Amino acid sequence: MTLVTNLVATFILLSQLHVRSQAFSLTGGITTNKNARCAFLLPCANHHKWCVTTTTGSIQQHRRQSYVALGMTIDDAMRKRLDGIARSYQALTERLGDPDVIADSNLLMKVMSDRAKSEDVVNAYDEYSKLSEELQGATELFQEAGDDQDMKEMARMEIKEIESKLDDLEQQIQVLLLPKDPNDDRNVMIEIRAGTGGSEANIFAGDLVDVYRKYMNNQGWKVSIIDESKGDDGGYKSITLDVRGDMVYSKMKWEAGVHRVQRVPATESQGRVHTSTATVAVMPECDEVDVKIDPKDIELSTMRSGGAGGQNVNKVETAVDLLHKPTGIRIKCTQERSQLKNKELAMKMLMSRLYDMENEKREMEERAKRGSQIGTGARSEKIRTYNWKDSRCSDHRLGQNFALADFLSGDIGKMIDAMIAKDQEEKLKALSEDT
Repeated sequence: MTLVTNLVATFILLSQLHVRSQAFSLTGGITTNKNARCAFLLPCANHHKWCVTTTTGSIQQHRRQSYVALGMTIDDAMRKRLDGIARSYQALTERLGDPDVIADSNLLMKVMSDRAKSEDVVNAYDEYSKLSEELQGATELFQEAGDDQDMKEMARMEIKEIESKLDDLEQQIQVLLLPKDPNDDRNVMIEIRAGTGGSEANIFAGDLVDVYRKYMNNQGWKVSIIDESKGDDGGYKSITLDVRGDMVYSKMKWEAGVHRVQRVPATESQGRVHTSTATVAVMPECDEVDVKIDPKDIELSTMRSGGAGGQNVNKVETAVDLLHKPTGIRIKCTQERSQLKNKELAMKMLMSRLYDMENEKREMEERAKRGSQIGTGARSEKIRTYNWKDSRCSDHRLGQNFALADFLSGDIGKMIDAMIAKDQEEKLKALSEDT
């Protein structure tokens, strides 16, 4: 069979098959239908020239190495799942116009929250579907171009551009469909405690508080102090912050662990470098539904708060000392001016700590199962070292250095984003191994 005959047979066969994007990658090189016995003329992106091959029943596909074939990622099962998400999203959108939903503020907030969780997936899938149709159109244009080389080249470039976009969207959709941490959208309590290092550790804890407050303000989150114990030379022996906003836990959870600083303290007269530490605990907000506490396990006593607040706090026992006997967790609350509010706050803090303990156990088990490389998840794990001499911030989980000046200015988004990306990478790897 001559080359010309091959070419004619190729275009006739292609026009009959109405090649869809799911079956072929025209920019990848040579592609054949598994039942065809003639050659397909397709542009080879790797060699920037036209290629011809023949086959006797086998499928040959030379794709760009980075491109993930549609059938390998978004298969029928995935499409059904995405279609189901899209239908649920549409139903939730329609519910927003329901008078009964509008009249119930709590129900309205829940519907809006549920809808927002799937919005990114639906938008990405819509874009993917549109691009798939455009790819099919560009493929048909190439087939119908005949001997018009300019038209073929234009179609080939369009196909290449669309496939690149589809590749990015496939990866985006995969990430969006990864299992979500159920606590990611919760508010948090952040407890920062000075560790080893005496007064310098207190000062360092205060530096961490300043950094986090700058970051939280930039995020538009609301921050308030629940409890604090100031250091004699500045900073804090311990401080507990209540942080409220959008997806707070999803970002701040990566700050949990031991932070170490290496610098010459202001109180050091010999110019020697000291090493001090501070511990950060990030506890997702919870309620009675998440944590069940037996009243018999609680030992509660009251006392006078003292300090500022007038006669009420100095003469009336408004402060609360709460002990959870099974775990030994002890919480003292003196912030509020009434005993009832301090008791409520103490119980809230206790529930968060108990929930955090269960959460830590679950995270460590999950990371152990997938052989996580981004840390153990334990609150006692050393996660960063801040070196003043070298102006360097080293994240031990990432094995990466960052500018200390950026950290001190509250620009910790780069480190948090890197941790999120690393976690997603490990989840994708685990998912591919399971399948």
